[in-house]
Amino acid sequence: MNQTKLWTISRDSFWFLPIVYGLCSIIAAAVITALDVWLVPKVSSSIPNILLTGQSIAKQLYSALITAILTMTTISFSTIMVMLTTYSSQFSPRALQDFMQSKITQHVLGVYTFGFIFVLINLWLLTETNQKDLFSPFFTVIIMIISLGFFILFIHFSARWAQVNFLIGVIRNKTSELIKETFSERTYGEHQHWDHSQIEDIREKDRQTINARRSGYIQQVNYNYLINWATNNDMVLEATFQVGDYVPKGMSVFYFWSLGNRNDKLAEHDRFLVIGNERTDLQDIGFSIEKLVEIAVKALSTSMNDPNTAINCIHRISGLLTELAGNYRPVTFYSDSDGDLRMIMQQKKFRDYLYKSFYQIKHYGKDDISVVYSIIDALYKIALVSEASIQKEVLHFNKYILEAVDIENLPSLDYQHLKDIVEKFARLSGEELDWE
Repeated sequence: MNQTKLWTISRDSFWFLPIVYGLCSIIAAAVITALDVWLVPKVSSSIPNILLTGQSIAKQLYSALITAILTMTTISFSTIMVMLTTYSSQFSPRALQDFMQSKITQHVLGVYTFGFIFVLINLWLLTETNQKDLFSPFFTVIIMIISLGFFILFIHFSARWAQVNFLIGVIRNKTSELIKETFSERTYGEHQHWDHSQIEDIREKDRQTINARRSGYIQQVNYNYLINWATNNDMVLEATFQVGDYVPKGMSVFYFWSLGNRNDKLAEHDRFLVIGNERTDLQDIGFSIEKLVEIAVKALSTSMNDPNTAINCIHRISGLLTELAGNYRPVTFYSDSDGDLRMIMQQKKFRDYLYKSFYQIKHYGKDDISVVYSIIDALYKIALVSEASIQKEVLHFNKYILEAVDIENLPSLDYQHLKDIVEKFARLSGEELDWE
């Protein structure tokens, strides 16, 4: 789990890949210089003249290329700062993670770092030799052409990411993959129900506590480690949190009961729990959906007044909740390979996902009938493809949304438009909705 935490920090930072590229640049410069000093003098007669460059021309070339790559780097950093400002003010500060985690952004900065260090080292070493034929300028030109290609790619990439619809699509696709991963098959058992009497017998035993070693958000849980540890020590664990919750230092995050005589000390909690300063999308479906909610709320603000973007977000949230409804299993109990209970951990209920997805949009968009209609239409589509238990949750939540609408003062066409979708709900549920 320490490796996972390190990988998360590296993934979210701008410095990791540029440092890797910088080290590779130093190695590449050393190798090319070695070729110039030892190999080129011996085989210069066999190398085409176009690949060899004199020292004076090389100095001029390196000086020009250093200026060029610094210019590209400056423009790229300025573009990144503009993107960060745009995301914070117009989209969602949480969506900055998606831009920062993009491989293209980090690789572009890495290529610039590689090119600058490579050219600088070659220029510095050029003053230490009187060799007439050099092979390194040819490689430097190739590297600069590659850097120019990455610069063009980054400009195109930034233009795409500045479009709110593109960002919404990226978040939607990543969340869809997270839903599939969360509810995929595991090596351990997952159960919705367990023998109640056995649970009561376990809780009557002496209970021990595992406390959080630092304050922060629960970013990731290593279920495999926890279940294996509980199996090896013949114990049952009970989590007091859900992924995405904030826990203060010293708070109880796990209770455990020993069922046998063996009781090894639990290793450092970084092995089974990642606690960080902010929420991430490693295992937190709700956080990924909340990014779309924030974009929708920003679009509904009086300063932006862009209800169509909010409606787009509602449609994407609807698609995600539909996928979630198709995969959702209210797993609470986890067992080992022998079928013995090893961990108890409550999951978020589907109605919690519904509430977190729409309650803020409902609050800020209740005066815009197009937004209200889109929410109800989204709920109808979710109910249409879901099982009976989830349909019941969606129907109840639909009534909550309608409570915010001043139906008596709606214009006639708005009233009729809303009435049509509500009647669809009534036919689907088989009951009459008293929405008036």
